[in-house]
Formats: sequence, C-alpha cells, structure tokens
Amino acid sequence: MKEYEIIWEIFNKCPRNQMRDVFVEEVTIEDPETYIRDKFQGKEVTWEKTETEDGTVIFDIQTAGITQRCSFTEI
Repeated sequence: MKEYEIIWEIFNKCPRNQMRDVFVEEVTIEDPETYIRDKFQGKEVTWEKTETEDGTVIFDIQTAGITQRCSFTEI
C-alpha cells in the first residue's frame, strides 16, 4: 500500500463561472486506478490517465456531462 495526496477538481459547467470545486485528502491505497473504479462504480464514466515525470498520476474524468480531474501524488 502507498500513501497519496489526492486533489479532486470538479469543473463548473456555467460559462461565466470559471471557478471549480477542489477537494484535498490523504489516503492509503494499493492503486489509483482501482480507487477511481471504486469511486465511480455503477456509473457511466470515461477517463484518460496521464503519468507525469515526477510520478503524479492524473485522471481526466467525464461522468454525467461533468468534467473532473483527480491527481494522485505519492507522499
């Protein structure tokens, strides 16, 4: 198991409001992709996974017409 800081961003759909909801948490998990699958279990969802040079794993997520981004940085 590894410990990660997760930054979860939910982008606002309103064209004149560029603010987004941002949540930060620390979790101990085996795998970020499994965490995403479990979080959206039973929902129609697509995502694109990117791994940066510093090891951060980023998921750009689409579900119910809402764009979200979830970044996992190992602590």
